[in-house]
Amino acid sequence: MASSNMADLRPTSEILRSIGNDVVGRKRERELLVAALIAGRHILLEGPPGTGKSTLLRSMAGAMGMGFAFVEGNAELTPARLVGHFDPARVMVDGYQPSVFVDGPLVTALREGSLLYVEEINRIPEETLNVLITVMSEGNITVPRLGVVESAPGFRLVAAMNPFDAVGTARISSAVYDRVCRIAMTYQSSEEETAIVSRHLLAANAGEMPNEEWVGKIVEVVRRTRSHADLRFGSSIRGAIDAALVAASLSQVRGAPITKPSIGVDSALVALTGRVRVREGSVRSAEEIVVEIWGDVFGRVEGERDSGKAGAPTGATNSHS
Repeated sequence: MASSNMADLRPTSEILRSIGNDVVGRKRERELLVAALIAGRHILLEGPPGTGKSTLLRSMAGAMGMGFAFVEGNAELTPARLVGHFDPARVMVDGYQPSVFVDGPLVTALREGSLLYVEEINRIPEETLNVLITVMSEGNITVPRLGVVESAPGFRLVAAMNPFDAVGTARISSAVYDRVCRIAMTYQSSEEETAIVSRHLLAANAGEMPNEEWVGKIVEVVRRTRSHADLRFGSSIRGAIDAALVAASLSQVRGAPITKPSIGVDSALVALTGRVRVREGSVRSAEEIVVEIWGDVFGRVEGERDSGKAGAPTGATNSHS
């Protein structure tokens, strides 16, 4: 079991306030995450992409003064890459000495009492997952020729997964769920997503700053992709951020106001069509669906086709309209 190291923690109210400076909303999730970590539990953050799992955890680690080791979960994450390995060249000279072992992120986190953040845990091979299960159960790992590496106080495993993307993923076994506290993270409210996009626009110093109503409509376009009948799944808040930032830049490139329909719809097409997935059997393209949603939110403009499908605003597909 992971040991708890609460003596050096800042007051909980101060930790939560510090996280709130980096993370928009998420009050309940912040409280649950901090409480579970203080209690010495391992955690699974489960939710669709773009719900702020990594942002929340990084901010929390900084606020709590905890080390942070990041691991990208994929099919190439072997036990050796996770745990570490002996340097072959040095082994030839010095033999299998502890000094020639190159720590992987798991051993580093164990020794330092840090957080080990495993992103997309449902993408890693089963043999690698079994290593993590052992560490969660025993609080240590036995490495051949190196010995037992015990977890220092403060070590926690925090994993994240997207339950909606089945490509390249495997079902997480009950053995994992039995060893973690699960925190479900859904999409945030419209107001919170609007605040996130505005924050990114300010941080980028992106030229003309659109008003909040325009930003709110960009967010609404993205939110509607998540429930559109022709889309298997829609865009995360990253799509709204990219659409807004591209629109700010495109308005400078074209010398036109950011609120001009052709600026907005072209930016939405660039930012969203690669992020959404059209349902099998649908006769419509991602471009047609995005333009339709855009028209529903921002309103149709003169020059649109009137053929039962939403057309692009006048000049939307011309590079200098």
